[in-house]
Amino acid sequence: MSTATPEQILKQLKWRYATKRFDPTRKISPRDWEALEEVLVLTPSSYGAQPWKFIVVTDPAAKEKLVSFSWGQRQVADCSHLVVFTIRKNIDGNHVDSYIKRIVEVRGGSHEALARFREAIIGDVIEGPRSKMVNEWATHQVYIALGNFMTSAALLGIDTCPMEGFEPEKYDDALGLAAFNLGSVVACCAGYRHSGDKYAGLPKVRFPKEEVILKIGESD
Repeated sequence: MSTATPEQILKQLKWRYATKRFDPTRKISPRDWEALEEVLVLTPSSYGAQPWKFIVVTDPAAKEKLVSFSWGQRQVADCSHLVVFTIRKNIDGNHVDSYIKRIVEVRGGSHEALARFREAIIGDVIEGPRSKMVNEWATHQVYIALGNFMTSAALLGIDTCPMEGFEPEKYDDALGLAAFNLGSVVACCAGYRHSGDKYAGLPKVRFPKEEVILKIGESD
């Protein structure tokens, strides 16, 4: 069932941009933020394994401290909510077992019925060839969450700015992530653009559709 038209979706995606200046006086409403948290929770992932944790920072002092680890970018301090997208480092069988347990809680059934599914995950990500790059695998999953978050925010009229321009190790230290075996990957500021942000009205620069989309199987 469609709840938005193609025109509405494209309008909001053309409206959004990587916001350079946020209005520090404007905050995201609890209702909208609750929806965006649910968006993060609902993000799809390989096997549905969710090898991530999303750190939400709203404390002004904490955000201000992170500016110095973000190449001085003020978006971090001035936004309403800062989300740090982290991976669960070196996930193991315990994480998989927690996921299997959750499936049983939500869908019913038994652990025994999911044994082959568990073995498939273990044989691939935990013990298979991909185990040597499990953190890279998890990092790829995190970017799915980032895209989902930004698009959903745009549909709500909320501005965002994705950021790789920060020092992950120093973020980890400042937020105490080592204690949870988490590692920062990317951050995203969310809030509302400042009226003086000169970048807000600039036209988007994208290659023509014909140069970035290759259609296979369609007749001329």
